[in-house]
Amino acid sequence: MTRPQGNQANEPGDSSGAPHAAAPTSRVLPSTCLFLIGVRGSGKSTVARLLAEKMGWRWRDADEVLEQRYGQTIRAIFANEGEAGFRDKEAAVLADLCALRPCVVATGGGVLLRESNRRLMRASGRAIWLTASVDTLWQRIRDDETTAERRPALTVGGRAEIEEILRLREPLYRQYADYIVDTTAKTVPDIVAEIRRWLAGGSA
Repeated sequence: MTRPQGNQANEPGDSSGAPHAAAPTSRVLPSTCLFLIGVRGSGKSTVARLLAEKMGWRWRDADEVLEQRYGQTIRAIFANEGEAGFRDKEAAVLADLCALRPCVVATGGGVLLRESNRRLMRASGRAIWLTASVDTLWQRIRDDETTAERRPALTVGGRAEIEEILRLREPLYRQYADYIVDTTAKTVPDIVAEIRRWLAGGSA
């Protein structure tokens, strides 16, 4: 499975990626959002793009929307304003994306850290947690040439950072997720097919 690649012109309200008529399923309605959650390297953007295409929905990469809106990389925002400043901007972007229904949203890895974000997402749709082994996540991050330029190190960096982030965030992901997909040994089409089976009411 490849590391996510960004989408183009993803500002809320932009006409690109406008949905076709979306058919309801037994677990999600056309008037809701579908949030992909998980740490960096889990494949959220790549999966969101194909999933939205198959469902006839629009999709957005929340981190890309944030960078486009504020004209800075996430790394630069962290450097200039600290994590608190970044999380404020992240929350503002999330609020706008929640209004783009129906929409598949590839969220930032730390969006669930704020309770207000969790409440908003719960009220706006369903969440699918994309997981992967530490080795898989580390390999994907190393293979993504844009990671070092755009993303800050949140703890010690490297493989040890992935382990620490998972230790801190997995309880939140597990508590919030409506469905969990281990992406370690699966292709993107297989992941999307599994999610669609679950959305349709199957056991996947």
